[in-house]
Amino acid sequence: MRLIFYNIRYGTGGKYKQKPWSGYLGFTHVNLEQISNFIKDNKPDVVGLVEVDLGSYRSKGKNQAEEIAEMMEHYHTFKTKYADSSIMHKFPVLNKQGNAFISKDSKQNEQFHFFDKGMKRLVIELECDGVSIWLVHLALSFKARHLQLSTLYSMLEKRRKENKPVIVMGDFNIFLGVKELNLFLQATGLKNPCAENDILTYPSWRPKRQLDFILHTEDITVTNIQAEQVIFSDHLPLICDIEVKKALPLVVGDK
Repeated sequence: MRLIFYNIRYGTGGKYKQKPWSGYLGFTHVNLEQISNFIKDNKPDVVGLVEVDLGSYRSKGKNQAEEIAEMMEHYHTFKTKYADSSIMHKFPVLNKQGNAFISKDSKQNEQFHFFDKGMKRLVIELECDGVSIWLVHLALSFKARHLQLSTLYSMLEKRRKENKPVIVMGDFNIFLGVKELNLFLQATGLKNPCAENDILTYPSWRPKRQLDFILHTEDITVTNIQAEQVIFSDHLPLICDIEVKKALPLVVGDK
């Protein structure tokens, strides 16, 4: 199975020329075409996207997840990244900012979860070929981020008890370094193949930090993981190939 995770910055492009936030205000159609072609050319089974424009003026009222999925003839699911009760839904542009999954298989069992803390609270869970795949975009605040990690641990525990293979992909915003994830990884037992391969993803034009991750349980083998050197966003995309370890059949008479 091939996975892609990408923070696409609402399709507004890579390196900013002036103020850091100025890039988020531009139109997106030209850059989105580059992102779409990149994703399609890499033939993923599942794509996790954060910072997706779901239909503001930037994308000329079009849902970016829907556009990419239609071009690939794939299934998609999406939602605004703020809690249903958030005041952010009252503001133009902000109320169209979300996250999305795009998948080759249309028969999915998606669920939407929400953190209790932080501005960005959405967690999307998707089941694909028996694998539980989670998509997150954690808070910028250190305190809120670690409260979210604690909640995410509790969410994942339910799948662990069901003995399901688990993938967690997302922009974790760990600006203090990978050490921020140490307790979370120890508690969940998730593996970080990015650390083993010394992968950096931010900023895309001169990567210095690892903010983006694809984590997995022990019953999954990563055969390849890499950050593609394309500057269609301020983050580099991750491409990851996995194999799910099959449990050995029980032989009658075994103890």
